[in-house]
Amino acid sequence: MQDKLDLNPDERAVLDWIDSRADHMIDTVKAWSAINSGSRNADGLERMRACLETAFGELGGEISAIDLPPTTIVDPDGTVREQAFTPSFHCRLRPQAPIRIVMTGHHDTVFPADSHFQSTELWDADTLNGPGVADMKGGILVMLHGLLGLERSPWKDEIGVDVLISPDEEIGSLGSGPVLADLGAGADIGMTYEPALADGSLAGARKGSGNWSLKVSGRAAHAGREHHLGRNALAAACQFGLGLDELNGRRDGVTFNLARIDGGGPPNVVPDNAVARFNVRVKTENDRTWVEAELERLVDEIRVRDGIAAELHGGFTRPPKPMSPANARMFEWTKAAGGALGLDIRWQDTGGVCEGNNLWAAGCPNVDTLGVRGADIHSDREIVKLSSFAERAKLSAVMLMKFARGEFNAKEARALARTQ
Repeated sequence: MQDKLDLNPDERAVLDWIDSRADHMIDTVKAWSAINSGSRNADGLERMRACLETAFGELGGEISAIDLPPTTIVDPDGTVREQAFTPSFHCRLRPQAPIRIVMTGHHDTVFPADSHFQSTELWDADTLNGPGVADMKGGILVMLHGLLGLERSPWKDEIGVDVLISPDEEIGSLGSGPVLADLGAGADIGMTYEPALADGSLAGARKGSGNWSLKVSGRAAHAGREHHLGRNALAAACQFGLGLDELNGRRDGVTFNLARIDGGGPPNVVPDNAVARFNVRVKTENDRTWVEAELERLVDEIRVRDGIAAELHGGFTRPPKPMSPANARMFEWTKAAGGALGLDIRWQDTGGVCEGNNLWAAGCPNVDTLGVRGADIHSDREIVKLSSFAERAKLSAVMLMKFARGEFNAKEARALARTQ
């Protein structure tokens, strides 16, 4: 792989056009940031999806809504029920083209409808603070303008694209996971638009992740008069939580995070229900097998307590994404494209997860931090570097044009993935 790519006049004309859209991208991300689209805010999510339909209409592809299956959740009182999702946004271009690329993103944020963080503020000439400006409404605009750049090139007909923008990434892609798997299985490569770090570094290998809720049931009783008749579900949940925490350090790279225990009530009542919620991160599929066995052991230790029942809900939703030869090839191409723009593209492994994990599980090699440069995501200090809108859109446009011209061989990457 050559470190320095040449760009011909047609390619440079595309990049000049993207530069002309920089202010448009910045104005649009400010407008989109003002729409609260927290993962559980159905009205806000649908408002954002309508904005996506308008914005991506400029591509001229086939736009549709993909209904997502519901998932099962456990309420704080232990009630198990179905949780519905709003639809994903889907745009398809040239389904019969010889090269197939899936491009993914999400329009949900971690900020609920009642969050105090609802507006943007310009911190300096290159720094915008606001909900979702980096993660990942800014990334969606980078994706869109990379595609719009491709459409202005002479080679666009060589590439067919499926764009999927989902409403549930921040809560694990529980509804969109099967759609990601289907699209990933049918694509040569994937490009996902989570934010890069502020210095432009990308995520390399990613751990796998799972979320669980343990529902514990006992028996209520008066804490003074008939304490002996009670069966304390909250104490059992705490026992489980301590056992879970003690698993940390037992296996390299595997972490257990007890996040919350719901349950209990007045001090004079033995609590008859509790829900323990936790997350696990793993590096390999073997780690996953070990974790599942350990969780079953801990749950069995709870169930043997007199009068206590326990049900485990949830599981792994993001498999590990290693720096395999196929994914390494994708990073080589990304670095080469960056070099053509004067960018020094670097990457580092992370414990974070995203849709790139799902695509890799379907055999689709991908780069998953092609969005804007940003920092402090998932907090009210979230920022985007405004200069990165045009910069990162041009990076995607160069990659797409090189895939279309065959200088980057997407099918070679897919073939490498099949050997993993």
